[in-house]
Amino acid sequence: MPYLGEIAALLTAFCWSASALFFTWSGRRIGSQAVNLARLVAAVTLVMLLHLALYGAPFPLHAGTPRYLYLGASGLIGFCLGDAVLFEAFLLLGPRLALLIMTLSPVFSALLGRLFLHQALGWPKLLAILVTLAGIAWVVGEHSSAADTQRPRHLFLGIGLAVGGAIGQSGGLLFSRLGLEGGFNPLSANVLRLTAATAGLVLWHLLRGDLFALLARLKDRGAALQVLGGATFGPVLGVTLSLIAIAHASMGVAATLMSLSPVILLPVSMALEKERISLGAVAGTLLSIAGSVALFML
Repeated sequence: MPYLGEIAALLTAFCWSASALFFTWSGRRIGSQAVNLARLVAAVTLVMLLHLALYGAPFPLHAGTPRYLYLGASGLIGFCLGDAVLFEAFLLLGPRLALLIMTLSPVFSALLGRLFLHQALGWPKLLAILVTLAGIAWVVGEHSSAADTQRPRHLFLGIGLAVGGAIGQSGGLLFSRLGLEGGFNPLSANVLRLTAATAGLVLWHLLRGDLFALLARLKDRGAALQVLGGATFGPVLGVTLSLIAIAHASMGVAATLMSLSPVILLPVSMALEKERISLGAVAGTLLSIAGSVALFML
């Protein structure tokens, strides 16, 4: 199918936008740590059930040791380490600046793809990526709220953590791409990634002694349903689509299109969160869309 990877990347951005809303709403009720843990537990359960329904087994036992290592590393780097430093960056910088710095992820993905996968990116596609990144950066830079107007403390630490989040996301994509080589099923790959990430996070909270306290917060049924919705659109559908994207498109292009989530959220936030959108944000949106369309045409 033509442009399968690019289409999957765009659908990933929409899924991640929906999951961000669900996780934001549930996080306001039970806290981000509980949401982070619960989303992985819910997601690995859902994706195993889906794998069982489609392939007759909940877990891909036939994957082999190299894929276990690559995809397990991808889950730990992307879901655990990358998300952990990104969440801390949100606290230090606020969401606007942290997301702005996260637009570096496609750049890191392209560099990693060039270094380790020997993927060539011609100047036209590089220019399209830069245009898309410029549009995303403009939109996120224009988007502000009363919660993040104060200058954050520990600015340089926060910037370093946000850059670490971008590198973690790109590193997770790289290991996923290596684990998908040879036509390995993306849904099976997602099972392996989520299993490793969930096991790692559960072990971390168990060692910290707060595992059961965090899970107890799910007695809030409304929050539990929101976490379930976020897990469905995020780690299940979104991540599976992202694996399809990186299997059929270059890492730089796929990562750029998947980074459109902040742009997609602007009209949704205006409608549901009653946020005011500036003309600059609209212009940035158009610029980023022009860049993503150019990726199809070049």
